[in-house]
Amino acid sequence: MCGRFAITLPDDAMAQAFAARPANDLPPSPRYNICPTQPVATVISRAGQRHLGPMRWGFLPHWYGSETDGPLLINARAETIAEKPAFRAAARSRRCLIPASGFYEWTKDDAGNRLPWYIRPAQGDMLAFAGVWQVWERDATRHVTCAIVTCTANDTMAQIHHRMPVILPPEDWPLWLGEAGHGAARLMRPAPEGALHAHRVDARVNSNRADGAELIEPV
Repeated sequence: MCGRFAITLPDDAMAQAFAARPANDLPPSPRYNICPTQPVATVISRAGQRHLGPMRWGFLPHWYGSETDGPLLINARAETIAEKPAFRAAARSRRCLIPASGFYEWTKDDAGNRLPWYIRPAQGDMLAFAGVWQVWERDATRHVTCAIVTCTANDTMAQIHHRMPVILPPEDWPLWLGEAGHGAARLMRPAPEGALHAHRVDARVNSNRADGAELIEPV
């Protein structure tokens, strides 16, 4: 799964990387401990133009009567996304990219203490998670919400966690965003071995109130 991540790139760098038009209400950057229900920057393609804009991390199916009417859907499993009622329509027609500088996972020591790891690209300074999105409205409340697509971990990540985000290289962005026809399902696979680097970080990141560049520094 993916339950926390970081983005350190400024808005203009993200917009340039994705050749996207940035919105005026993007969430602040850098952020080193992005948590579920917070706004995140996402990329969608509409009418031949890519847009970089904010979404709420935590997918709300249209039948939820309130924001807490069911489980918080921050991840969508690649193996079942096409069949799950919550995600199947979005998997067909509402796919997005979610920029990240890295993400966190946890192991446990012999005493049961949670030990955080930061996973970043082995080369470059940005990852693009595959995502799906949904507009949710009730009365005067409207949220554009998203979830990160996950898959079985590659051998490197499996030493830390059995799941990982689907990470897409630039050559796969047009297909995932619906710009290059059909066949996006074949992109939902683990990142190649050697694409990611993992290192232990300080346990301060265990608190969802923590932030700051020191959270991603090796310990």
